[in-house]
Order: sequence, then structure tokens, then C-alpha cells
Amino acid sequence: MTDSEHPGTMMTSSRESEKEFLSKVFDLILKEGVEKQLNGDCKVVNFKHPEELLKTFDFKLQDDPETTERLLELCQDTYDYSVKTGHPQFFNTNFNGQDTFGLAGAMISDSLNTSQYTFDNAPVFTLMEHEVLGKIRDLCGFESGDGILTPGGTLANLFAVNLARYRINPDFRKQGIYGSKPMKIFVSDQSHYSFVKGAVFMGIGTDNLVVIPTDDRGKMIPEKLEEAIILVKEQGHIPLMVAATCGSTVLASYDPLEPIADICERHGDIWLHVDAAWGGGAMMTRKYRHLLKGIHRVKSLTWCLHKMMGVPFQCTSFVVNGNKDLMTKCHAANAEYLFQPDKFYDVSYDTGDKTLQCGRRVDIFKLWLMWKAKGNKGFDAETTHKFDMARSLADLIKNTEGFQLVQEPECTNVCFWYIPECLRGQEQNADYFKRLSKVAPQVKEAMTLEGTMLLTFQPNEVKSHVNFFKVGIGSARVKDENLAFILEEIQRLGKDIKV
Repeated sequence: MTDSEHPGTMMTSSRESEKEFLSKVFDLILKEGVEKQLNGDCKVVNFKHPEELLKTFDFKLQDDPETTERLLELCQDTYDYSVKTGHPQFFNTNFNGQDTFGLAGAMISDSLNTSQYTFDNAPVFTLMEHEVLGKIRDLCGFESGDGILTPGGTLANLFAVNLARYRINPDFRKQGIYGSKPMKIFVSDQSHYSFVKGAVFMGIGTDNLVVIPTDDRGKMIPEKLEEAIILVKEQGHIPLMVAATCGSTVLASYDPLEPIADICERHGDIWLHVDAAWGGGAMMTRKYRHLLKGIHRVKSLTWCLHKMMGVPFQCTSFVVNGNKDLMTKCHAANAEYLFQPDKFYDVSYDTGDKTLQCGRRVDIFKLWLMWKAKGNKGFDAETTHKFDMARSLADLIKNTEGFQLVQEPECTNVCFWYIPECLRGQEQNADYFKRLSKVAPQVKEAMTLEGTMLLTFQPNEVKSHVNFFKVGIGSARVKDENLAFILEEIQRLGKDIKV
């Protein structure tokens, strides 16, 4: 093989051979990544255990480059053994489906391959982000503020903790928290685990997370929050932040923001952050935006647009209510090789120093392009459809023998048990629930090995719920027949289960 036959070597390959390779890759993307997925003309997953996949797939790297033909074979193999999250029967996570305009935006962003930290490096994308973040603040009812796109909800929630801490004492930035009184973060028992990680990462400590009970719907109980804040103050500790949730990960519950905001104001204007990573999409609708009543009163918000809104992974917004310069004061390092103050343009558009990152992937274009393509009305219609489909699935469950709702859906998560024939009519005692807990894992294994669909299961120990299924509807393409198939397939796979 000559050097010119090595397409992976940019010094020796011709532009024509590269163009031909890309053309074939684009054809493969349209065939495998779009058409077959969206039409359901493939398995959701062709599952193999790790040791089996290691033998089946050529993962090894070697000295000599591969031919173009071999690279295309590996691209095909990647499709063959990957999970098809755009498949109409994929419900395994709180993101699913595929948006044509979002996919186009992601591909164009990657072709430009820039980092969005300064205006001169990403002028178009910087102004797009400025427009979109302003629109999100408008949806929240924030009259002014700031924001940034982040790589996921965990980092966005971490930003909120850091801003709350800086606001209490800006000297923490230089001196650290040594000698400080314990700072307490108040979260519900249904909150995301990112606050646990954030407490560890920021040196606050998990012992300083105060877990507030929720009601039978999974909503934070305001009276219990206030009792906890009073106790913390009596102990001489610092109430750092209250983290409410709008669309919890499993039950998808919305905390009551108005009474929580009242409590935060009553006890010294405690920083109120809302983790709306999953449920923030309700703000785009006329029908369901009441679920976030009081959002205009919070200090900051996390919203993962790659979840319910269907933007290609990843795309998360973090916005601040007022406090316009707080992110810069808290996070900026003023690196002189990037953020020179004497540039020839308005350096307020150099937004990268507001975040913990240096290099920052362009996540904005796919969201902006989708918003342009759909408009507010299109996003309203699509998001409302997702909420309505969740309620349709809940109705179907209630009217199908052998299925039981965990609770009525508030967001787009539908949680339920499948009761196999061997458990129907049995007394619901400790033994019954022990046996029921084994059903979902067995059905999940069967559906994964057959590749017909994917949905997740989990217990909720706080609510004493044994393993149950969760369907999170994040795709606007979901139809009634996809919902019917979920129950039909679980019945088929689980009819002969003995536990």
C-alpha cells in the first residue's frame, strides 16, 4: 500500500478522495442515522455484552492507517451496534427522538469546529447565544440578567451553587471557605444527584445538604423547608441556597415555587435556584406553563434543551435573574491571551470567562436553527403534544389489565408497574412487593436482548416504590401506536414470568 492509499493521512490523501469519503459518510448517515431509525426499520439496539462486543467490533488501534473502504465498514458497524435513540420505541432516558433541523445544526457546527469563548472566534454563534438566552429569560419573566450554555445540567446546577456562595461572601473566591460557618443547601428528596456531586466538588460536603421531604406527588413540602431553614439558622449555620425542582428525574414533579419563594424572601433573601432540566419545556406552552408558576421570582434556572425540547445532545442553558455581572465577578480569570480588554470591538461579547470552561463547544446553533424553523408556535405545539401523549399513555395504562400507574403524570414521565398473571389478585404484602420488584428487570432484559424497544426501570425508595417502568416522552414524533406497542410488548415479554 502506498502513502496515497492512506486516507487517514491528511498530508498524503487527495481532496477528491476526502470528498468522496465524506459523501459516502453522509449517505450512510441519511440511511442508518436518519431513515432506518425514524422509520423503525431496525432494532432499537443490537445488544452484546462487553466481552462479546470486544470480540465482534474492531476497536484496536495500530501503526498503519486503514483504507477508506475499511473505515466505511467501521462506520457501518458503529451504527449496527449502537443504540438508536431516534427509534420510535426508544424511551430509555429523558432524551429521545431526532429533530431534522437540530441534526443539521449539529453537523454545521461541527464542520466549523470553533470554540465559543470570544466574539472574534465565534461571532455568529455568540450573537445567537445572546438572542436565545435573552428569549429564555423572557420566558422566565426575568427583566434583566445573564446566562450561558453549559455542557449539561450538572454543571449548570454547580454554577448556581457557586454564585450563591459568592453572593454571600465574595472573599470566598480568594480565601476559600476555610473557617467559614457550615453552608447549607436545601434540596428535596427527589432532587437530582448533581447537588450531591456539587457539594463534594465545591468542598461544601454532603453532610451540609439538607434533604426536605416531599408529599405523595413528589413535591417539596414548603412547611418542612421553612422548619429546616429555621433550625439551620438557630444552629448558627448559613442557609446558602434552596434548590427547587421543576420536572424531577423520575416522577417529573414540579415543586411549588410561589410558597418556596416566599420562604426564601422571608429568611434573608436566600438564593432560590430551580433545576428545570427536564420540566422547563412547559414554559414553551400555553397549556402547561402554569406548572412553573412563580418562576419569575427565582434567582437562577437550569434548563436542558436536549431533553424535552429535542435539541441534539448536548444543549443546556443556565440563566440568572438580575445580578447581571455576577457570573463574571464569580468565575472570571481574565486570561490575558484570550480576554484582552483593549480589543477593537465590544469585549462584553467575549462571554467565555463567565464559565468554568476554557474551550467551549458550540451548542447554540442547533437550538437556534430549530427555534427559527419552528417558531414559538411550533415549539408550543410539539411540547404540548408530548405532555398530551403522556396523559394518553396514562389513560391506556389505567384501562389495560395487568398495569398500574405509580401516579398520574404531571410532566411527560409516565411511571407504572406491570403485574404479571402470577401476582394478580395476590395480597399486597411484603412478599408481594419483593416479587413485584423482580418483574421490571426481567422484562427489561428480554426487551433489550430482542431489541424491540428500550425503556428504563428504577425503584423510588423514599416513596417505598419497588422497581417500576418509566416512559419519558421527549420526542414530538411519538404517536398513539407507539404507546400501544409499549404495553403490548411488555405483555408479550412478561406473560410467562414467574417470580
